[in-house]
Amino acid sequence: MSRIGKRPIPLPKNVTLTFEGQQVTVKGPKGQLSRVLPPEVTVSQEGETILVQRRDDSRTAKERHGLCRTLVANMVEGVAQGFTKKLEIQGVGYRAQQQGKNLVLSMGYSHPVEITPPDGITLEVEDNQGKKVQQGTIVLVSGIDKELVGNLAAQIRKVRPPEPYKGKGIRYSGEFVRRKVGKTGKK
Repeated sequence: MSRIGKRPIPLPKNVTLTFEGQQVTVKGPKGQLSRVLPPEVTVSQEGETILVQRRDDSRTAKERHGLCRTLVANMVEGVAQGFTKKLEIQGVGYRAQQQGKNLVLSMGYSHPVEITPPDGITLEVEDNQGKKVQQGTIVLVSGIDKELVGNLAAQIRKVRPPEPYKGKGIRYSGEFVRRKVGKTGKK
């Protein structure tokens, strides 16, 4: 049996879970998330825990057992606490500005790059000391859907990924960028 799939999901007191067929809906203080699970798995609630079980021992059921358990656990955690990704901008002249809900990045191109977040995702700009400012070098992507938060953070990082020679660009907080040695020059 799947090691991840057989673990029960603890349900916080302020979160409710409802399921109709394969549609799972989770409501909490931060909002509501809904997802349709594949027919190979079933979801049941026993007291303060949620169990995800597979219907049979087919290959596809075994493949999706742990996946569906993780998806439901992420939904529960998202509506209870939310998710945040922190991005750091490094490089001279590179910065981010917040214009309403949108994020405008000045990353050395001939034009500023504007990123519009999807519904339910908020973008914040901070300076190096962690204070919220209009212009800064740290971008926080937060929301209740882990998938949307991660995808938007990856999209922002893709604007200017960190380069290996000077380390300039956008990186995740705590990400290690392997540096290369540059040209040695003539002797």
